[in-house]
Amino acid sequence: MRFLNGHDKSQSAILGRILITIALFGSLCLQFSAYQDWESAGKEYPDGHGGSVYFPAGDISFADEVVSFEKGNPSAGDNDSQPEETLGIPDYDRATADNYTTLGCGGILTLKFSDNVLVDIEGPDLYVFEIGPAIEPTNLAISKDGLEWVEIGEISGGRAEIDISSFVEPGETFHYVRLTDLKTECGSAWPGADIDAVGAIGSAIRISLKSSVLFDFDKSVLKPEATEELHQAALKIKEFSNVRIIIEGHTDNFGTDAYNLDLSRRRAAAVKDYFVSQEGMEESGIESSGFGESRPIASNDTEESRAKNRRVEIIILPKENN
Repeated sequence: MRFLNGHDKSQSAILGRILITIALFGSLCLQFSAYQDWESAGKEYPDGHGGSVYFPAGDISFADEVVSFEKGNPSAGDNDSQPEETLGIPDYDRATADNYTTLGCGGILTLKFSDNVLVDIEGPDLYVFEIGPAIEPTNLAISKDGLEWVEIGEISGGRAEIDISSFVEPGETFHYVRLTDLKTECGSAWPGADIDAVGAIGSAIRISLKSSVLFDFDKSVLKPEATEELHQAALKIKEFSNVRIIIEGHTDNFGTDAYNLDLSRRRAAAVKDYFVSQEGMEESGIESSGFGESRPIASNDTEESRAKNRRVEIIILPKENN
């Protein structure tokens, strides 16, 4: 009996619109047009201690969504316990002592990269901007889907550069970061670590396309209407120079592992073939692979979450990260 990767039906036309993480293509055009190549995007940011940190992908590198925040006990005052202050670029102001969040003793902060992903590159991959007169350590964990976590372990405060290479497989991408205060400074007015920002030095740009807008149910041949979506994706990719492209196929968990793996590989290969044959991209600069159901970005408990997992992802990396 053949098992099918299910529910890629026409009813998901709305869900099937192409996404670049949390936004549609149109709303990100200005952001992408500013980055003609990775070298021009790169910036240095103040670390809050008189130094700076260089991020090759610039402003897009930083966590931009709060998933959850559990204040520690004791905690700081309400004005110092606003998790949104950790989002975006580091902007701690020494003069006014604001634009950061105090975790509290044992507090837990979970953030998400929405318009990029964390990847392993040579050297440090992640940087936690921890400020304040006392530099408290935290425990770091990263996740692909916010459900299963890779424990990186204790990181020091201040210039907290983290190399994730010994904890992950080559090519893996991560969307979530979790910081847990280790209760070393619980007696001050600002108990727990003080977090200004969290950035991915190893940062890749992710374009995610719903499988239902590209393929019919259980098929790996592109639908006619898929070409416009892929053309728009190609236009965004071509705004960059000196990059390599990774195309990944993913499914939900409906069906056998072997069948889903094969389907995901065929779908990724079909997207690559379109880019090469129809958009004139160099085949040598594009990799395609399939992961079946092994890399979900949501639980597979509901049709909505399964629809999120049925996708083709296009990851844009600078060639020097190869």
